[in-house]
Amino acid sequence: MSSARTDSLNHLSEASEAMRPELTAFYQDLHRHPELSFQEERTAVKAAERLKEEGYTVATAVGRTGVVGILENGAGPTVMIRADMDALPVREQTGLPYSSSATGVDPDGLAVDVMHACAHDMHVTCLSGAAALLARNRDRWAGRLMMIFQPAEEIGSGARAMIDDHLFERFGKPDIVLSQHVTPEAAGALTYRGGVTMAAADSFEIRMFGRGAHGSRPQASVDPVVMAASLVLRLQTIVSREVAPSEQVVVTVGSIHSGTKENIIPDSASLKLNVRSFSPEVRARVLDAIRRIANAEAAASDAPRAPEFRPLNSFPIMTNHPGATAEVASALIDRFGSEMVSERALVQASEDFGEFGVAAGVPSVMWYVGGSDPNLLEAARREGRLDQFPGNHSPLFAPIIEPTLSVGIEALLTTSLAWLAR
Repeated sequence: MSSARTDSLNHLSEASEAMRPELTAFYQDLHRHPELSFQEERTAVKAAERLKEEGYTVATAVGRTGVVGILENGAGPTVMIRADMDALPVREQTGLPYSSSATGVDPDGLAVDVMHACAHDMHVTCLSGAAALLARNRDRWAGRLMMIFQPAEEIGSGARAMIDDHLFERFGKPDIVLSQHVTPEAAGALTYRGGVTMAAADSFEIRMFGRGAHGSRPQASVDPVVMAASLVLRLQTIVSREVAPSEQVVVTVGSIHSGTKENIIPDSASLKLNVRSFSPEVRARVLDAIRRIANAEAAASDAPRAPEFRPLNSFPIMTNHPGATAEVASALIDRFGSEMVSERALVQASEDFGEFGVAAGVPSVMWYVGGSDPNLLEAARREGRLDQFPGNHSPLFAPIIEPTLSVGIEALLTTSLAWLAR
């Protein structure tokens, strides 16, 4: 790292300390007021206000609830940095003094509890802090900043909504697209991976049709509960018998609904599935196998109708650009040290962030920021309950504010300055 960049980062890091109380309060406010996908109205207003205060040209309602902030600062590359804003239909159980008691209405019209169980509130806070520091220190860099606050990552639709709303036609194409995500690893630790990084995810509902009857007359029915139970068990053979052991695939049935009473055989059953995969070929093979098996189970039961398949959401395989990832890793290691920055294994979770780089035709990189108390994490490791440690989407997951916030802001500054002209 050049001495000029090091000097700039030292200066920005000192300035960041003065902002810490304000940003901590901002984070806690966001955590108390989570919003579901495409409902991030309050969060978007807060993010837009902070950008405007720092001199950004701001557009709102991009891709329904997305926010774009542009800051021109002389000749140089355009660096796009993205944070996601949406929360999850989860009832918070952290016991934190700034816990969420918010509720919302999900896409099916059901009232649900809402929680920032995936740290998107921390993502928004870190990007807001980095955006302010860069705006207040324009003598330290040159180029163009494109700050993106994205809706609806949790349902895999927000990035595409912003792209389809002519994001790059309206605001220009970046030279690099950057983002980060908080994980349950130790707070302060940073990890990265080049190439294929996060899994594709496909979620859908299968509705199996039978013929209802009184529970005392099973011979008069085609029982969809038995059909669904058999389907759940048979689907497990896709991973164990149709995919090579060297491939990583997950097939999860997360929801089954059928019937209303114990002595009535219903006429249909609904199953909701989630599939994770890391290659297009395996993805296609697994999805084809699910459809084949569901149709076969219906035929074996003499069902009156073939199953119906309804897509719920879909995430593409996320691939970090290898060369740009090497640049990010080098910058982070120079700044934080090799003991705090390491390469990671494949991530089974999914993201729609990669769609931005694909649509713009430019490199994109996401890295990961640990958010868990290292002492609690080490205790869980010693006691053999690391698998039970709260992670993303758990009602018990909430990153410790420090050093997560400070490291997250500094990581964004470090990586953006690796591209911005000096």
